[in-house]
Amino acid sequence: MKVHSVNVSGLREIKVGGRAVLTGIYKEPSTQRVRVNRLSLEGDRQADLRVHGGEFKAVYAYPLEHYAYWEEGLNREKMPPGMFGENLTTTGMLEDQVCIGDIYRIGSAELQVTQPRTPCFKLAHKFQRPAIIKEFLQSGRSGFYLRVIQEGEVEAGDMAELIYADPRKVTVRALLGLTDLNEYHFEVARRVLEIDALPPNWREEVAALVKN
Repeated sequence: MKVHSVNVSGLREIKVGGRAVLTGIYKEPSTQRVRVNRLSLEGDRQADLRVHGGEFKAVYAYPLEHYAYWEEGLNREKMPPGMFGENLTTTGMLEDQVCIGDIYRIGSAELQVTQPRTPCFKLAHKFQRPAIIKEFLQSGRSGFYLRVIQEGEVEAGDMAELIYADPRKVTVRALLGLTDLNEYHFEVARRVLEIDALPPNWREEVAALVKN
């Protein structure tokens, strides 16, 4: 498990439906070590803080292994790291292996897995493909967000060492299936509600599924 690329961006103005919108989805690989602060990577910007960033979405990771799938499915040439707006392009860290609550040491930082990513309209704008929002979600290739347990520095080539494996064993893919892919399992819901790293909005959604 390692980091293939560390990607950051400033804000860019785009036009969506005739209105100007700021986005930080256009990320590019960094050629140097990057400081991991509590709420973001140094040099990286997040536009709408109501839905991006914050404690539980400080860092976004996306598996390099998925790039071939999208290149073929979208009929695109080799895409550069950061294409999906991720801060860390990773290898060996797939959604059906990584669990909510797991903590990884990457470089000198410690990061905890919190939730899958559910895409917004900015991904569709970047790819100029409205259907990709549904395609991305239904593919199960969501990537995952992390919160910063210990600040530090990361760079391309750093190993990702699992230093805490959450005992509930709810994978990122299982949580996405539970909430967004009609794969309800009471036992998965029960276990994920025991995980402190689960963000409040996800906790409310899962709790509502259990009650129903």
